[in-house]
Amino acid sequence: MFLSRIQLNPRRRDAWRLLGNPQRMHAAVLAGFPAPPTGDRAGEARVLWRLDEDEDRIYLYVVSPGQPDFAHLAEQAGWPTVERGGSKPYGPFLDGLREGQRWAFRLTANPTRYVPAKEGGRAKRLAHVTVRQQEDWLLEKAGSAGFRVTGAPLASATGPVDVPEVSVTRRTTHRFDRRGARAPVTIGTAQFDGRLEVVDPDALRRAMTTGIGAAKAYGCGLLTLVPV
Repeated sequence: MFLSRIQLNPRRRDAWRLLGNPQRMHAAVLAGFPAPPTGDRAGEARVLWRLDEDEDRIYLYVVSPGQPDFAHLAEQAGWPTVERGGSKPYGPFLDGLREGQRWAFRLTANPTRYVPAKEGGRAKRLAHVTVRQQEDWLLEKAGSAGFRVTGAPLASATGPVDVPEVSVTRRTTHRFDRRGARAPVTIGTAQFDGRLEVVDPDALRRAMTTGIGAAKAYGCGLLTLVPV
C-alpha cells in the first residue's frame, strides 16, 4: 500500500474542472495507475482519494495498493516546476497499529442510510443532512471500522459528561453528470476531524484501505491518522 499526496493549483482552469466534478477527479486519479484495482470484492483494497483544504492550499491524498504517477496531474492542474507530488509505503504504518493507541483523524465521507423498500418498490439510499445525523452516523460506523471516537469531559448540571471528540468541519453538496445516468448525481459530503482509540487493529486496517461508507469513487471514505 502507498500513501500519496500532491498539491493542486486552484488558479488553473484544468484544476477547477477537476475540483468541481468528482467524476472527472476520479478519472484523473485512476489515470495515474496502469491497472487500478476496483475494490469490487469485499475486503479488497482499492484506490481511495480525498481533497483537503489546509491554509488556502488544496491537496489531493491517495491511498492505493500500487504507487501512482502524478505527472499528468502536475502538468494539468498542479505546480509542475516545483511540486510533482510524492508517495511513501503505507504498509509499515498500517502494520504498526495496535489496540489502545490514540490518534487524531480526518475522514471525508458520504453519510447515508437505507430506507427499506415498500411493496413493489426499491430500497432507497438517503443522505443524512444535519450535523447531528452525520456525527451519529460516524459513531455508529466506528465499531465496524475498528475504532471508537474518544470522549472529552464536559461540565453539566448533573455532573461531568463525556462528549465525543469529533466535529463536522466542512460540508459540501456535489452535483455532476455521470455517463449513462438519466439525471445528475448528487452527493453530500461531510469532513470529520476528531480523535479516536484503536479497538480492533485488523478492522481498522481494512477500513483504511477499503474505505468507509458510500461514494468511495467520488472522494469519500478515506480515513487518515496523525499523532495526537
